Amino acid sequence: MKIIVPIKQVPETSNVKMDEETGTMIREGVESIINPLDLYAIEEAIRLKEQFCGDVTVISMGPAKAIEAIKEAIAMGCDKGILLSDRKFAGSDTWATSYVISQCIKKLKNFDLILCGERATDGDTAQVGPGIASFLDLPLLTFTSEIIRLKKDSIRVKRLVEGGYELLDTELPAVLTVVKEINAPRLPTLKGKLRAREIKIPVWGPENIDIQDKCLGLNGSPTRVVKIFSQKISRQGEKFIVKDEDDLSKAIDKIMDYLTLKELI
Repeated sequence: MKIIVPIKQVPETSNVKMDEETGTMIREGVESIINPLDLYAIEEAIRLKEQFCGDVTVISMGPAKAIEAIKEAIAMGCDKGILLSDRKFAGSDTWATSYVISQCIKKLKNFDLILCGERATDGDTAQVGPGIASFLDLPLLTFTSEIIRLKKDSIRVKRLVEGGYELLDTELPAVLTVVKEINAPRLPTLKGKLRAREIKIPVWGPENIDIQDKCLGLNGSPTRVVKIFSQKISRQGEKFIVKDEDDLSKAIDKIMDYLTLKELI
């Protein structure tokens, strides 16, 4: 059983910064982590590997520091990884990202299953998993909450939908996106961390895969960010600090005056 898990390194939610000129995310100098929803795909891949034997390959597209995310996945139990990193990839939207990852997977050739997280927390589009399936012309099962049965050439899953669940069957190879309900991700082990430290992660650029430059980066991305700005709070309130009875009396008077002015009392 050969499984591929595309993952993304994202800024911690509280540290997201945007470039208002280009409409892209600023990643330099920002602490980054594995996309939390990708951890469930990693965990499910490792569980399937433990049950059916085989190996798990992690693929990430991003700057050089994304090697840290790949090594963390290896420390959890994945076998190897590939980093897709080149200046030509910078600014790629979900379409261009899906294209690059799918071309990398084509070069790897033999695989049975591609497991993706539901979405990335920094973009929240949930488009890369389906995009990979589209470029590879593979069956796609989204919002997978449980893998019920896995055979050599087929898979049955339970899919989370608004009204409950669906049971779906498809042939392999296939692409699955998984939801948090599917498992509880494990922590990296000391043994895994030591192994990840020794593994050399290959870095592939456009020259390593069959790829067209016109489909890369900002120029190859059909999505255009027209404008980006910080939300402004239009309503302003008055804060009353009450330390004693006199302050309380003044605050009550001001509140009553306001309610009277607005004809609420």
